[in-house]
Amino acid sequence: MRDIPVIQVPKAADMLAGVLREKILEGHYEEGTDLPNERDLGLRSGLSRASVREALRILEGEGLIVTRSGRNGGSAVMRPSLATIERSVAIFIRGQKIRLEAVLETRSAIEPSCARFAAMHRTDEDMVQIEARHRALMAASESGDLAAYLRANLDWHVQVVRASHNELLIAFISAVSQSVYVSTDIEGFNSVDVRQAVIRAHQQVNEAIRARDGDAAARRMARHVGAYVGDVRKTGADTGAGGRAS
Repeated sequence: MRDIPVIQVPKAADMLAGVLREKILEGHYEEGTDLPNERDLGLRSGLSRASVREALRILEGEGLIVTRSGRNGGSAVMRPSLATIERSVAIFIRGQKIRLEAVLETRSAIEPSCARFAAMHRTDEDMVQIEARHRALMAASESGDLAAYLRANLDWHVQVVRASHNELLIAFISAVSQSVYVSTDIEGFNSVDVRQAVIRAHQQVNEAIRARDGDAAARRMARHVGAYVGDVRKTGADTGAGGRAS
């Protein structure tokens, strides 16, 4: 009898959430459409109100519906946003205590390709936005405003990825970069010399993107983010990416 596997019976709430999820993702329920109320969902599915509520909580946590309270309350369909992905990735990184070095290695594996795509697909407006972020970075560095510098650095990296016009890369790098941002306020890690080196690296990547030179953009971005990983290793400040290093 050892050949009989353990049979996992899904919870009723999970099954209802699965049915509704597929209908939303397949487009049967358009964005903004009101779902049937809890009572109607219970009658249609044959499930208890408690199971219906749990199913709706699952979908809300996935960013597929928004629940309104009050007299005109109910649940309406929505599409997952960038914030949904950022929140999920941030929770995973913090919950699993992913090392900062591992997060930076992920960026170093992906961002060079993002820079290549940016050079290939960027518009004139993309270039304006990238250079605006770079000017903000230089101004913050010159004034010694470290918080503004870190934010401008993050914004520049994300803007380069946005210029790739690849929605999945934009969502993923935006999520990972946020975790890097909250982890890199490390003593000595953003000295004047380091900030000047970052500014020069960004300028070189900008020039390649402006020239639509994908190979140069990828090569220069790889050198830049690779150096950042090396700096983390030198400081020995590789804590979990969800918290501050010291």
